[in-house]
Amino acid sequence: MGVDAPNVILVGLPGVGKTTVGRAAARLLNWPFIDFDTEIEHREHASVGAIFAEKGEQHFRLLEHALSAELANCRRTMMSAGGGWITAPESVALLRTSSRIIYLRAAPERVTARLTNTRGRRPLLDVPDPLAAMAELYESRRLLYEAADFTIDAEVVEKQEVIDQVRRYALSIGQAS
Repeated sequence: MGVDAPNVILVGLPGVGKTTVGRAAARLLNWPFIDFDTEIEHREHASVGAIFAEKGEQHFRLLEHALSAELANCRRTMMSAGGGWITAPESVALLRTSSRIIYLRAAPERVTARLTNTRGRRPLLDVPDPLAAMAELYESRRLLYEAADFTIDAEVVEKQEVIDQVRRYALSIGQAS
């Protein structure tokens, strides 16, 4: 794979498995892995939930934008963007030229069921009706997610197959670049 091989950015609803899949695929490719939320938490010495609560979603999106700008010159890096990163066109544009985006698709019902034990860590879902909130997130972001370069149905194949598909896609774009 060439030195200038593109990055791969995984997008999708919160809880779809971006971090788990990204970390495993990066290990198989021997690429660095960056989870946007985790990186921001480390830098801010606060959880995503605390950042949302104390400084608001807009501040968090500014932190995502700054991180996107830093990562624009990376190559051959697997990235897991936060669920809402895709809603910031300026942030997406920073990485679009150096990256390919993979949408891990799953129904709101499926990811909400997965997230039942993580509500405190998912500020956008810390509401009385998480399924309704997730369905609303899905509808508001669906077209943005579907504009990805590649889509994987993360709920109809086993996790290992999702990881393998991400790895194969990364290898194929590296050979084409």
